[in-house]
Amino acid sequence: MDGQKNIATIDGNEAVAYVAYRVNEVCAIYPITPASPMAEHTDEWSAAGVKNIWGNIPDVIEMQSEGGAAGAVHGVLQTGALATTFTASQGLMLMLPNMYKIAGELTATVFHVAARSLAAQALSIFGDHSDVMAARTTGFAMIASASVQEAHDMALICQAATLKSRIPFMHFFDGFRTSHEVNKINLLTDGQIRAMIDDTLIYAHRQRGLNPDNPFIRGTAQNPDVYFQARETVNPYYSDLPEIVQKTMDDFGKLTDRNYKLYEYYGEAEAERILIIMASGAEVVHETVKKLTASGEKVGVIKVRLYRPFSAKHFLEVLPKTVKKIAVLDRTKEPGSTGEPFYQDIVTIMAEAYRLGNIGMFPQIVGGRYGLSSKEFTPGMAKGVFDELKKPSPKNSFTVGINDDVSHSSIAYDPAFDIIPEGTISAVFFGLGSDGTVGANKNSIKIIGEGTDLYAQGYFVYDSKKSGTQTVSHLRFGPKPLPAPYLIREANFIACHKFTYIGKVQMLRLAGQGATFLLNSPYGADKVWDRLPFPIQEQIVAKKLKFYVIDGSGVAQAYGLGTKINTIMQACFFALSGILPKEEAIERIKKSIKKTYGKKGKAVVEQNFRVVDAALENLFEVKVPAKAMGNLPIPPTVSSEAPEFVQQVTAMMMRGDGDELPVSKLPIDGTYPSATTRWEKRNLSDLVAQWEKDICIQCGNCSFVCPHSVIRSKFYNREYLEPAPEEFPSAPINARGFPETRYTLQVYVEDCTGCNLCVEVCPVTDPDDESTKAINLRPRVPVLEKERENISFFESLPLNDRAEVDFSSVRGAQFLEPLFEFSGACAGCGETPYIKVLTQLFGERLIVANATGCSSIYGGNQPTTPWATNKEGRGPAWSNSLFEDNAEFGLGMRITADNHLAMARGLVQHLSPALGEELTADLLNNEQLYESEISRQREGVAVLKKKLAQMDNDAAEKLLSVADHLVRRSVWLVGGDGWAYDIGSGGLDHVLSTGRNVNVLVLDTEVYSNTGGQMSKATPTAATAKFAAGGKKVGKKDLALQAISYGNVYVAQVAMGANAQQTLLAMREAEAYPGPSIILAYSQCIAHGIDMQKGMTQQKLAVDCGHWPLLRYNPTLRKMGKSPFVLDSPTPTIQLKEYAYNELRYRILIRTHPEEAERLMKAAQELVDLRWKTYVDMSGWGAKEFSPVM
Repeated sequence: MDGQKNIATIDGNEAVAYVAYRVNEVCAIYPITPASPMAEHTDEWSAAGVKNIWGNIPDVIEMQSEGGAAGAVHGVLQTGALATTFTASQGLMLMLPNMYKIAGELTATVFHVAARSLAAQALSIFGDHSDVMAARTTGFAMIASASVQEAHDMALICQAATLKSRIPFMHFFDGFRTSHEVNKINLLTDGQIRAMIDDTLIYAHRQRGLNPDNPFIRGTAQNPDVYFQARETVNPYYSDLPEIVQKTMDDFGKLTDRNYKLYEYYGEAEAERILIIMASGAEVVHETVKKLTASGEKVGVIKVRLYRPFSAKHFLEVLPKTVKKIAVLDRTKEPGSTGEPFYQDIVTIMAEAYRLGNIGMFPQIVGGRYGLSSKEFTPGMAKGVFDELKKPSPKNSFTVGINDDVSHSSIAYDPAFDIIPEGTISAVFFGLGSDGTVGANKNSIKIIGEGTDLYAQGYFVYDSKKSGTQTVSHLRFGPKPLPAPYLIREANFIACHKFTYIGKVQMLRLAGQGATFLLNSPYGADKVWDRLPFPIQEQIVAKKLKFYVIDGSGVAQAYGLGTKINTIMQACFFALSGILPKEEAIERIKKSIKKTYGKKGKAVVEQNFRVVDAALENLFEVKVPAKAMGNLPIPPTVSSEAPEFVQQVTAMMMRGDGDELPVSKLPIDGTYPSATTRWEKRNLSDLVAQWEKDICIQCGNCSFVCPHSVIRSKFYNREYLEPAPEEFPSAPINARGFPETRYTLQVYVEDCTGCNLCVEVCPVTDPDDESTKAINLRPRVPVLEKERENISFFESLPLNDRAEVDFSSVRGAQFLEPLFEFSGACAGCGETPYIKVLTQLFGERLIVANATGCSSIYGGNQPTTPWATNKEGRGPAWSNSLFEDNAEFGLGMRITADNHLAMARGLVQHLSPALGEELTADLLNNEQLYESEISRQREGVAVLKKKLAQMDNDAAEKLLSVADHLVRRSVWLVGGDGWAYDIGSGGLDHVLSTGRNVNVLVLDTEVYSNTGGQMSKATPTAATAKFAAGGKKVGKKDLALQAISYGNVYVAQVAMGANAQQTLLAMREAEAYPGPSIILAYSQCIAHGIDMQKGMTQQKLAVDCGHWPLLRYNPTLRKMGKSPFVLDSPTPTIQLKEYAYNELRYRILIRTHPEEAERLMKAAQELVDLRWKTYVDMSGWGAKEFSPVM
């Protein structure tokens, strides 16, 4: 055995990538949650020159999709090199065709899969086995890992076994639960890895590669005469594989002293009840069995590692002869089947063994489902399954962990049953996405895991919105290993990093007796008690909690950290938790700070040192009274005015109680009501926008750029002010000839994220105070109650008539009701202002096909969604299909609209005698170009429906089903650059080429924002990104020029921070054009590494330097014999670097590779200059120099 110990505290993704990188020559990658970090690590290591075990730097290449990554791997393998890839969920589905080929050609490789749910009634980024089970027929061998250590080890075992067997492997582990769990492991050394890989097998692999010096043909087409026989030729390879894998595991055990079996039994030798399970759930059952057998129960568990091919021989060798009842647990659902795949496999094996006489008794076998989409699987649930097996006739096809009150599949379990390793310290932290809490906790785990003899485990719960939403960190520390892949139920330490969570989240139910409670509070130790709701006080008293407060946000502001409170709260945790002596803990934190921030200079390091010291100076204990005596109630989660579904279902999810919802409460097909964010009232920001009515010029700029639609405007007759609250703000309308008209700009303060964009674009400065604008950020709490009254009154004022509002100006657009509001997007998001304006212009007749990505997550992630409705109940109809197919999905919507419109028009004509000539003419001849015409058409359709309701014939009933289509529909395809430039580019190109009337809005952040900031083909030269750690070496794809080449596509490139009026004009022109249109919208993103408060300024700089030229191409003008191309940008006034070096994505390369940064920036400037020259030339062309419009 190699006696070297190499301790690391890392997550499952890094543990797997560490091995995969070292045993391959090529990594073909594409981002998808939760597998992206594996690819990111390989790219970073390759850029840093880290070598594999043969002394070479692997070639890491990002592809345009997962299908492309699999195709690249296939090509690499066929030419004799070693290659791997990393994926999950829908990405694995795109790889399936190539996987069949790779397996059919007996080609050695390992695909590493962070197993994840497949999108069904809804998308979910969380873990289960839906994806790998859908891939089980590809011919890939399948090995499951149950822990971070195991995933690390199996990555090597699979690589060694694939080379020996020629069978490709799919190595999978639970997405998030294992991929993102941080744990202390023994890291394999390069020597150990090298010892497991036989070079002669690599040479044999190379010999099988395509080579013109030894040519052969592979990949032919076969006919019915031989295809069947050819499929059977591989049988011996699959028959031999289990022994090969077990031998490889044995060799690995001799090398590392970590021993594995294909199927591992643990429990009572004469067990009568056993569970069969794989991946992380096996750890839970193992620990449960340990406790149950200690109390005398005859139970056990078989942990399955090799799932394909399944070896009956090895399985039966570990099956206790005494077993009477078996439960097989699947982490997937196969609707309509007689049982899930794993269950069916076990039943088949046992039936065959009984038929052959290999077992003397056929036990009762039942199957059950657990843990879909990372649903918790706890020791209590495992015990519940064992208890079910005690029954004479256990339930089959059961579920555990949910309340199925529809099909009654669920079994009972005891939620209080728990297993806590002795000496374990458990801590739970409630933070706000992007406040640094998760990062600080990962750092704490490393400090303890790698700096002490203690074991450490961390798991982080957050939804797919990530930034700006609640995060919950679960940390365990102890003297023994921590095989506990489930959330903490009883903590020694609870930290709340956001004061407003106190009344919203039932965090103290997780506090153990005598636990420590740390609260980030704006109120000091002498005042905070009276600010706590009475039920919270009761819990603190009843549980005898030690209660501490710190104004972490105040300390962060004082030391220039903004909203980043991570270092402050981390210092408090170490000071209070007792895991390490206080002085030692603080010393280790400072050592970690030096390591993390050392490259940024001594000043930055010392600033963070001061923050740590300041944290301890501002940490105070609260004297807890003997009894609770407050009178503050916990406010209701949602208003009593909320719809029934919101109160009964949405509110429970908002409180964190979604696990308690029974099946009957959820929609059967994934259809949810619109406009639910309006009930959420997150109160995220301590500073919110406030209006200065006396100096405001009512330009509308602030509401136009507001990412969360919290700034609304109305004009109205002054008589409406009679019942107004005393402090309701109102000003005379800034327009001549309307002396009785008043104007109000209302800020929805509880929904404001304090992003500062409104302040940034406000053109007015108070002449008496240059620090004051017409809108400013000020503390929320002092104005909260007043503004609640004001908002209520503001909403009672009549909405301005759309037919009377000037759509053509930014000032006029502020009076249009936004139907996209209060989303979960990041503060200062660059994407959402465009979507909001889209809904203001066209919302009540809008159909949206939304590509998977940031916009589908902040637009469609439960529990609340921002797509809203107006008072008539009309609003955007929104749906998300997948990432890659959004253009085709949206085209289908357009085809339906056209088809049903034609049907409706034909039926109106057919029923004209009964409907009347006047109504018929009005409905069929209204062009609906203007809002007044659309309003008239709606009135006509309403009359039509009344008449149809009185008719009793098939034609009338048919027309009634499609009558709504007589109002012109606006179909928009919305998505990011990852979709439009990369994975969906082929579909988008085809849809534009059809000439159909679809509108495309590309929210171009120049990276894959939702998966963490990976490079796309929109990423510009010289910028770094994940998958481009060394800076992007090629230019940004010019999608605008590509679309213009068709001639019949309306094209615009916009940036509202540079020219809001041009953005508005482009959207209106695109929608009015009766053919395909595409708008490319510059969208700043936190992934750029900018001060998001300066987002609109950065947009302007992007235009000023020529990086983002503003343009419009209108085919209608070409038809009229005019030049269709308009360059709306002025000549560049600054160099590219004056824009770029405001962003960390460009600036970081100066620190890491200064010479390369200079070279790439020079090349980037040349590309900008060339592109600008192209557009200038085009602006001078006549109509006939552009493609004709057919």
